[in-house]
Amino acid sequence: MTAGKQKLYLLDYGAGNVRSLLNAVERIGYNIEYIKSASDFDKADKIIFPGVGAFGYAMLALRAKGFIEPLKSFIASGRPLMGICVGMQVMFNGSDESPEEPGLGIFEGRVKCFDCTTKAVPHMGWNSAQVVHKDNERAAAAPNVSENDRYYFVHSYGVPFTTAGSQPQFVHTATRYGDETIISSVWRGNVFGTQFHPEKSGESGLALLRSFIESDLVRPTAQDNILATEHIRDALSVRVIACLDVRANDQGDLVVTKGDQYDVRVSASEGGDVRNLGKPVDLAKRYFDEGADEIAFLNITSFRNLPFKDTPMLEVLRQASRCIFVPLTIGGGVRDTIDPDGQHVWSAVQVAGEYFRSGADKVSIGSDAVYAAERYWQRITDGMEPLDGTTAIEQIAERYGRQAVVISVDPRRIYVSSPGDANGHHTIKTTTPGPNGEKYCWYQCTVKGGREGRDTDVRQLVTACAALGAGEILLNCMDRDGTNSGYDLELVADVKAAVSIPVIASSGAGRPEHFSEVVDKTGVEAVLAAGIFHRCEVPIAAVKDHLFEHGTPVRLAAKSTDTI
Repeated sequence: MTAGKQKLYLLDYGAGNVRSLLNAVERIGYNIEYIKSASDFDKADKIIFPGVGAFGYAMLALRAKGFIEPLKSFIASGRPLMGICVGMQVMFNGSDESPEEPGLGIFEGRVKCFDCTTKAVPHMGWNSAQVVHKDNERAAAAPNVSENDRYYFVHSYGVPFTTAGSQPQFVHTATRYGDETIISSVWRGNVFGTQFHPEKSGESGLALLRSFIESDLVRPTAQDNILATEHIRDALSVRVIACLDVRANDQGDLVVTKGDQYDVRVSASEGGDVRNLGKPVDLAKRYFDEGADEIAFLNITSFRNLPFKDTPMLEVLRQASRCIFVPLTIGGGVRDTIDPDGQHVWSAVQVAGEYFRSGADKVSIGSDAVYAAERYWQRITDGMEPLDGTTAIEQIAERYGRQAVVISVDPRRIYVSSPGDANGHHTIKTTTPGPNGEKYCWYQCTVKGGREGRDTDVRQLVTACAALGAGEILLNCMDRDGTNSGYDLELVADVKAAVSIPVIASSGAGRPEHFSEVVDKTGVEAVLAAGIFHRCEVPIAAVKDHLFEHGTPVRLAAKSTDTI
């Protein structure tokens, strides 16, 4: 059967962003339908099975829908199946993430958690996938995983790779992250799976999806020339992220804006309207074409006067996910919400779910994270269990995985003459003295877009949010925002030392050297900028070329060869 005439189906069990996969398949010229009932398995010629979130939730959802036995029968029939991320993990015997839930048992092995004492967890970013079998017969028939490209990984659990025992019989590629090596793709007979996300891996990922759709996917049985673990390299890139602050202007049009210290309006002499730097989808598409590793939309007004289902950001995400195939983060309004009519109440996890179904891969939580952290520490003070499952962070992480939860932090410096003057807050000795020569400062967390300070310091916030289940910290700095003077290295280093989850450095970049400086001096996993990209003062390609020449692992822009 030709690829164009085959019936391609998507197995969605309700766990997050599958819109991007649907859009990716359509982008390469094919149609795909959803499996809605057990009877649809019999109609399918090929199935793609994406998964996000927790292993246990995936298995429970499959069981609740009556999909487990039809899925096993589909595999037994010899028709091709491709699993993605958790969709690959559930093919194994089980996972330490959900010990009580057995997997499908298609492959021997168990999913294990990464060691967070030696590296940041989740494993988040663009890494290589190295083919472990080197015979020509297998290479000719293999799905198109290129060792010269990088693919997008985002997970806290993986299946360890070892050349001992029977495991190499089904391993296709392996990937190293720090001191651990995991299976990054499996292939046996008609079953193929990837730990990484092809639909979020740019043109390389689209090429892989095309090869699955257009190939017969029958793997030869020869098992010679297995690549040893020590020859698999860690090629995780530092991510370069473009951030777009989105809000409505006075005419009601959505625009990308940017200001100094969060003031986004032009002067009264220029009209006083919201500064307009472009349309959200058009600008985001430009950044994708220029090689951005991720794109973040921050909804800085939350469109409070609209029913949530009608919020313009949902449509922005839908449109963006049709033409952008790297991860998308959305921030703003991720909290319990009541529509203006007072009738419809949306929980934070429902709000996040709508964002995911509209094309987002992560949600960013700001003010609500500060309130959650304050509650966390108050419960400890009161002698209570700090984790009770009621916060948005906990609920979203439980359903969609901690990698889907980003905490956006907006701190500002409070200078003090000595640590004793900080009312118990964590202080640093700064090389940038305060206005009265103060040599110490603490970083006060703010809410409501920086308009209100709280009696919570940045270290209290990030440690609490990491404990609650957040997967990443987006670290802004009100003092450096819009200054082009470089990142606040003292702040970034302090936060990076406090948590074992990835940290994104934000606020203050003005030239390419600022990006390499913050990576070298703090070890952050990602760097973010906004205004200098919007105004074309520093192109994304220039940042990446500089990082590459500096010796930093980076996924170069499409015009360049992707190598370390």
